[in-house]
Amino acid sequence: MSTKMKAAYYEAFGSPEEKPVKVGELPKPSAGEGEVLIRVKGAGVNPVDAYTVRGMLKDAFPCKFPLIPGWDVAGVVEETGHAARRFKKGDAVFAYARRPEIQHGTFAEYISLSEAYVAAAPASVSIEEAAGIPLVGLTAWQSLFDAGKLEAGQTVLIIGASGGVGSVAIQLAKNAGAKVIAVASSANHAFMQELGADACIDYHTADIAADIEKAAGGPLDLIYDCSRGDVLSKTHQLLKQGGHLVSITNSKPERRDDVTFQYVFVEPNAPQLEELARLTDAGKLKIHVSKTYPLNEAADALQQIETLHTKGKIVIRM
Repeated sequence: MSTKMKAAYYEAFGSPEEKPVKVGELPKPSAGEGEVLIRVKGAGVNPVDAYTVRGMLKDAFPCKFPLIPGWDVAGVVEETGHAARRFKKGDAVFAYARRPEIQHGTFAEYISLSEAYVAAAPASVSIEEAAGIPLVGLTAWQSLFDAGKLEAGQTVLIIGASGGVGSVAIQLAKNAGAKVIAVASSANHAFMQELGADACIDYHTADIAADIEKAAGGPLDLIYDCSRGDVLSKTHQLLKQGGHLVSITNSKPERRDDVTFQYVFVEPNAPQLEELARLTDAGKLKIHVSKTYPLNEAADALQQIETLHTKGKIVIRM
């Protein structure tokens, strides 16, 4: 059995335009105690992967080279380590694979993970769709429900609602019985309506606050900011007193003292992944994969995701 695997990796930080990411052979991992070795079938590509390549997270997380990017994975269990009993060889699984130290990511043929990170993959969707769920699904779940305390009958404004996280947030919020006001460019309004948005607002509109207020029909219970634009600064006054403001892009946004703010950086959570798989298999959660790349083109995938104009998800297929 080969001790090597094919992987995308880099040995120094740099911009995607400089193409620091190359593809070659690295040592193949093995399943340690309590771990499963996953043969990767698909790896979701996220903006944070490009930021990691640039070195933007090096102060928050220790990094070690050679560094394989990627935190989303779907694949098949190849072997199990000592005391790992939740899965067996051949099981289809998916995971959000962010560890405390960034080095062994998912843009590779194999990854070994603690089984505490891993859940059974949804059976009703393609491997590309399954690979696109973990990071965006967990981010949306933890933002809406853990941080935002969203409940049935409430109204949520989702800014940047057509991207990977926002498109999942629309569906999770609707499944929870909330009213959803979605903000993105008009080109993506039909897409967001298909996902369940009650109203869609173009962020280019002249008086966006007035349009949102009219669509909401009352104060907002939650604003969920998934964008790096200026919509939040124009709309935070629409949030009710005691409401929740949650952002995944800005840890220090402009906000009022009478609302609860939380910045969310997603954490691994296998039980929540299991719930996302259940919703997917029930037809209540759909992941739109806009484009797939082979592993050899991982650098191009990272360059594309950094534009922040992707609808849904980009996935690397092994």
